[in-house]
Amino acid sequence: MTTPLALVTGAPGWLGTRLVEVLRDGLPELPVSGPPRRIRCLVLPGTPEAVRRELGSDVELVEGDIRDASTLAGFFRGAEGATVFHLAGVVRPRRPSDFHDVHVTGTRNLLRQAAESGVRRFLPISSNMVAGPNPHPERLFDEKSPRRPTLPYGKSKVLMEDAVNEAFAAGKLETVILRPCRFYGPRQHSDRTRLYRMIREGRMPVLGKGDALWSLSYVDNTCQALLLAETSDVAAGKTYWVADRRPYTVREISDTVETLLEREFGIPVSHRRVRLPRFVGRIAAEADVITQRFGVLVPPLHALGHLQESGACSIEAARRDLGYDPKIEIEEGTRRAIRWCLDNGQAI
Repeated sequence: MTTPLALVTGAPGWLGTRLVEVLRDGLPELPVSGPPRRIRCLVLPGTPEAVRRELGSDVELVEGDIRDASTLAGFFRGAEGATVFHLAGVVRPRRPSDFHDVHVTGTRNLLRQAAESGVRRFLPISSNMVAGPNPHPERLFDEKSPRRPTLPYGKSKVLMEDAVNEAFAAGKLETVILRPCRFYGPRQHSDRTRLYRMIREGRMPVLGKGDALWSLSYVDNTCQALLLAETSDVAAGKTYWVADRRPYTVREISDTVETLLEREFGIPVSHRRVRLPRFVGRIAAEADVITQRFGVLVPPLHALGHLQESGACSIEAARRDLGYDPKIEIEEGTRRAIRWCLDNGQAI
């Protein structure tokens, strides 16, 4: 019997690298690793050797670029019956067109090659940004909520979802789309670590009462959802929100970081908060939309705009259809993220 094949895009990247570990070793909190399998990752040409080694010697690495369909043949060689975990994406583009080139053109290239190669199931990572800010925080986003992206990133993810759904409707592939929310955990993006540093130094803005509601997705919870989505028969052709068990207020997130830094890691914390009226965040959000429309991302403006916006979802559909059971919540997830940062030289 041929060993099953898992094809992973987006590794090395923080979610892709963790998924490779989970595919190989399973999850410590929940046994959903499935049978042993071969793992093949698509890596960009020029990826440093030290970065490649992080994926492990038992992982097959194939060079290619999802934006260039002519480079993907090796990635899909012998892929009949395989699963594609499509995690590649861009958050900080060099050019405004990168969002479309990677999320839309790149996904279409993968879908075409996957269908031609006999891939069984295609699992792409979308984003909470497809829904935009939640106009009614007391009503959590669910799978019936309209898609109302306000920024280029979210708009490109909407087009990505459309391409995936079209492939399923045409009978070319089994697909399941997952929408994680604000990733965090070991290997997290530097933006998350910068947020911890701002909290420690007392530079964290609090807009209004700090009661904007956020769904977050701890990295292992997201990996759990991916593995469950791979095998669920009822999930084919559907889209699911995936996040931690419950949403958190921005105030709770800040308090948790302060408490852990001080109590468990012995790191002095300022305990100051920069308090601003909520309308300042609304102005920043509107300015962020305008500047990004012209291809300019101003990180402080972008972050300030997000702080007053709620973005919270219900995971009930994923629990029902996938058996999704996120084990890690804000305190333990943040503890692991801080420990990884300190162990790997990321200043907090």
